Amino acid sequence: MAASSAGVTDDVVDEVALTGLLEELDRGAARWAVTPLAERAALLRRTHTAVAEHAADWATTAARIKGLDADSPLVGEEWLSGPYAVLTSLARLARTLDVLAEGHSPLRGLGFHAAPGGRRAVDVMPLDTTESLLLHGFRAEVWFPPGTTDQRAMLTAGLGALRVGESGGVGLVLGAGNITAIPPLDVLYGLVAGNRSAILKLNPVLADMAGPFGAALAPLVDAGLLRIVQGGAAVGGHLAHHPLVRHVHITGSAVSHDAIVWGAGDEPAERKRAGAPLLPVPISSELGGASPIIVVPGTWTEAELAFQAEHVATMRLHNGGYNCIAGQVLLVSADWPQREAFLGAVRAAMAAAPPRPAWYPGSADRRAKALDTYPGAERLGPEGGRVLVDVGGPDAGAMGSTEWFAPVLGVVDVAGTGQAFLDEAVRIANEELVGTPGANVLVRPEDRSALGAGFGRAIAALRYGTIAINAWTGLGFLLAAAPWGAFPGGSLADVGSGIGVVHNALLIDGAERTVVHGPFRPFPASVLAGERALSPRPPWFVTARTAATTGRLLTGFAGGRAPWLLPAALASAFRA
Repeated sequence: MAASSAGVTDDVVDEVALTGLLEELDRGAARWAVTPLAERAALLRRTHTAVAEHAADWATTAARIKGLDADSPLVGEEWLSGPYAVLTSLARLARTLDVLAEGHSPLRGLGFHAAPGGRRAVDVMPLDTTESLLLHGFRAEVWFPPGTTDQRAMLTAGLGALRVGESGGVGLVLGAGNITAIPPLDVLYGLVAGNRSAILKLNPVLADMAGPFGAALAPLVDAGLLRIVQGGAAVGGHLAHHPLVRHVHITGSAVSHDAIVWGAGDEPAERKRAGAPLLPVPISSELGGASPIIVVPGTWTEAELAFQAEHVATMRLHNGGYNCIAGQVLLVSADWPQREAFLGAVRAAMAAAPPRPAWYPGSADRRAKALDTYPGAERLGPEGGRVLVDVGGPDAGAMGSTEWFAPVLGVVDVAGTGQAFLDEAVRIANEELVGTPGANVLVRPEDRSALGAGFGRAIAALRYGTIAINAWTGLGFLLAAAPWGAFPGGSLADVGSGIGVVHNALLIDGAERTVVHGPFRPFPASVLAGERALSPRPPWFVTARTAATTGRLLTGFAGGRAPWLLPAALASAFRA
């Protein structure tokens, strides 16, 4: 265990050193509690400057951890899902604190409107001209549960920033091992929304990120609000149950969550029956699932089939398939005349995606288990490392009940077309697939219009924390203002895909879900077909040839280096 932001040793618990760090953080949290909002915003902006300064080291270290060639376009993922995501979050959080310091709601001036099922929703993207340019044709909204009024949403937005003087103490952040933006984003959300300082225990998979994180987040470290430690389960378990820790946040698996909350061995079951958790403090969590990709049948052109096949390949293969919201179950109509043509395009897109190593621990074993479960599965791409399973239907089986966390994509047939297909696909997604972090729906705008109000009712029926319509839920993760988490309802005894939300830079209270909308076609096909969207193939597509350059330029622009980087990034994206 290392008691600073550098050094990796065995999983040895140095209780004295850890207690010393927690005492420093407890004092830091007390100071933060009485820090005026304007000063809090200033600290976030200093952190923004530090992240921008160390962004290149951050992205290149992440790429090296994942075994990516320096000239691979896939390095763009490490820019966008690393420093870029943290920079945009810091900027939006600072702006939110500015607005609150002026005595206004962070939701002031945003568009509220009706959503299906008697709900209200608020538009959270685009929020400015930059977002409009970068994601032209995309939009995002946050839905509230039925009964929430606009006034309540306005008054409660702000969370911990509404409670200056109230300390949340020290929070333990058990960092993710797959996406490098996640640990810093979780730290920031606890700080601003929960008034908590943080002890961040890195996942051993990302141990080498200690240096870049320590440099990029140095203003928080210097303010006594962050300490970064290394170690395995023993260090994490010790910290979770330390008397100075008042909150725990984990990104990982339900198994890890339950081990912290209920313990290990034979006792957890009895504790659950008695309602007596071992963990004495609140816990929030972001866990995984078997995310659906619902493909509403229609009459698609060859170009649309190819583009959406690349979209599906991206949902599964981004980051090598090691994402909690990786698309895993493709729900297609058994009665769609273009079913075989679409699956052929998906097969080709998965096979043609750039090579990368199976870098996340246990991937080979999980893939082998999938192949054992489905002996008829196809092996695609370099060395047959990508798996496509035509399950048939209508029972999703193990494909829906297991989060493979590997490049494994299943195809499940659903009977019918139109509304009948969509309603049955939603039922399968809700009842047969494990987890609720994100669901994806692909539908031609013409077919969506033909469904009328039935489409909205189907989206409302999907019990997922983020729903992406003609987009990937990964974009919801990337949007600073959007709450990110499982669909509400997780509990200590039945955690599902997690409890609570993160990101959420507008500090919205009581959100039910985020809904992201995107164009069905890239520019110029979008405009020619009547869509008001000028976005090219998105830079997060695994097939985007200029993704590394685009990601680097976008991160430079987000870091405030130069305004000209924005048009340069857009030009790079169009060359993809």
